[in-house]
Amino acid sequence: MQSLSSFASSLSGKQYQGKMPVIFAGHGSPMNAIESNEFSKGWQAMIQNLPQPTAILCISAHWETRGSFVTAIEQPKTIHDFYGFPQPLFDVQYPAPGSPALANETIKAVTTTSVEKDLSWGLDHGCWSILKHMYPNANIPVVQLSLNQLQDPLWHYQLAKELGVLRQKGVLIMGSGNMVHNLGVMNWKTPETGYDWATEANEIFKTLIKNNDHLSLATYKDLGAEVRQSIPTPEHYLPLLYTLGLKTEDEQVQFFNDKTIFGSISMTSLLIGN
Repeated sequence: MQSLSSFASSLSGKQYQGKMPVIFAGHGSPMNAIESNEFSKGWQAMIQNLPQPTAILCISAHWETRGSFVTAIEQPKTIHDFYGFPQPLFDVQYPAPGSPALANETIKAVTTTSVEKDLSWGLDHGCWSILKHMYPNANIPVVQLSLNQLQDPLWHYQLAKELGVLRQKGVLIMGSGNMVHNLGVMNWKTPETGYDWATEANEIFKTLIKNNDHLSLATYKDLGAEVRQSIPTPEHYLPLLYTLGLKTEDEQVQFFNDKTIFGSISMTSLLIGN
């Protein structure tokens, strides 16, 4: 079993100093995995000046569980958790190794709740559709942490703070979801724009992020009708709270892929640190 210290000693490229940055990626359609578009190019460009991670811990909107789990598999499978898309998307494999060592470190880091090992999940499309562009060689170990659907948003934000120690070990922590995500009212006729309420909600989120007002973001149901309409269910929003929970007061936030599309999907992403 490879340890995190051995990961750190085998880093190549730019060496990380202090702690690794944190990423929230608006992932949108699974088709972004196989398309070269403004969003996939944004993911590629965003990592150009980042240190090479020792491993990656991903919190994806697409793994909800009753309780908290972390993948502890040596070779996680590529999960095609969608339907109705072209066959080339189902043919994609992202054969990144897992990391039982990182799973153990994640369990050790979290002291306020029990995190259990999972040996059956893998990498869902919220994870691999992004990493396929960021790290196409699939040579960096990847672990996923589930979203405990029994807990409220503030609980998730507070849990994230316990994961900060992993950043000191060169682990890239990535939340993958969408700030605005209402599939029920998508407008396929407006692929380049959002509804007024969706655009307004996206701007509200960005302003609160810039102001470090994380409490308001964690209690988003109090932010008005536009926000409530933008988040009919929490799973795509919660990964944002994980990244914000990891932010320290002095760290800067850089927005990228800042666009609302198909009426009710925000691709807005952010990089914390670096």
